[in-house]
Amino acid sequence: MEITVNDITSVDKEIVISAVREDLEPKFKEAYKKYRGQINMPGFRPGKVPIKIIKKRFGDEIESEEISNFVQEIFEEKVVPEHEPVGESQMLDLTWENDELEAKFKVGARPEFELSELEEIEVDRLVHDVTDEEVEEEIDRQLQQAGNWEEVEEEIEDDYRVTVDAIPVDEDGELDEENKAEEVIDLSKEESNEFREDLLGRQTGDEVDVEIGHDDHTHNFQLIVKKVEKPHKADLTDQFAKEQSNGEAKNVDEYKSLIKSQIQDHYDQSADDLFKNDIIDALVEEHEFDVPDVFENQILNQYVERVKQQSQGQLPPGFDEEEYKENMEERATRDAMWFFLNEKLQEKFDDIEIKPEDIDEHLEGEAARYGISVDQMRNMFAQNPQQLESLRKSIREQKVFDKLRDEVEVNEIDKEEYQEKHDDKVKA
Repeated sequence: MEITVNDITSVDKEIVISAVREDLEPKFKEAYKKYRGQINMPGFRPGKVPIKIIKKRFGDEIESEEISNFVQEIFEEKVVPEHEPVGESQMLDLTWENDELEAKFKVGARPEFELSELEEIEVDRLVHDVTDEEVEEEIDRQLQQAGNWEEVEEEIEDDYRVTVDAIPVDEDGELDEENKAEEVIDLSKEESNEFREDLLGRQTGDEVDVEIGHDDHTHNFQLIVKKVEKPHKADLTDQFAKEQSNGEAKNVDEYKSLIKSQIQDHYDQSADDLFKNDIIDALVEEHEFDVPDVFENQILNQYVERVKQQSQGQLPPGFDEEEYKENMEERATRDAMWFFLNEKLQEKFDDIEIKPEDIDEHLEGEAARYGISVDQMRNMFAQNPQQLESLRKSIREQKVFDKLRDEVEVNEIDKEEYQEKHDDKVKA
């Protein structure tokens, strides 16, 4: 038996396992003995069928199974310890001809690179203190949501709700009455923007021609206004504050403080998530190394699996998997590079330690999120070692980000400047 390694790239290798019948003969003999004890044939006592007959009748199937087991065993016992492949190794070919075996695998190797000087890397961080105006806007939104609607005989304004009959118009300009549908359009919502200009100033009974879509994907409809409703906001009272906050706020002032705190928490969490993402982008951009094909393919397959999970276990109708993977290739390369950068950073920050209180803190947060006790959450993780290991990886990665925050140069900027920079990056 022989193992040959051929370099495809600096991180992609072809591994060839070669063997002859002499190498596999002991396994074949054991397999024939095992199956002899299991095979019953007319004219022979159970377990006494001659080996020659077994070979003639079932030899190809038995030996094929043992060849597969042999290749898997050699790969796990010889190739994996020696080459430490990363990603899901890919079998390229397996042949058994003239009593000679050849199995080819494509495997990935960890890229070799050095970390750049972290203190020379600049990363923007969004910093925003919630204003009283933002608090008032949020409270106004909640008052609007908790209010009611009054049907009116007035011209439509930009915060009204309109009920219409939507009738498709065919290519000949004829109304398709059979496919008429009643629709409710809330002009205060962003998704109603394409109707706003056509409906403003109209009244009940008006017929409005609209075109929906973009470029060559447009559709024409006639909207018949059936009902116009005007919003009435709820009153901001102590009782409203208690109900909206589930008793956390006892009066309006406490409610405003609570809302401000919630908005600030949202901004802080969003800023933290954006900062992590920007750190990854900055580190990936700063380094240059290849990633193994098999590892990148594994990430792409995970993306597809995520799409499947989001669509209740099946890919959406008409989903083009190959086109999707092609579009996601740049993202997969970025995620693959971050995986190896994260490994290297953990080596650098060798004082990172996951303490019991780190896990407890996470479990407490998850328990509160799902409305169960901490002990119940702890038992759930204890029964799923894979989930617990995933938790430990997540905590370890968070500690890497905590370290990076002190290592890289952080530019704190307000949300307007951050948004402007983000828009420029997207355009580029």
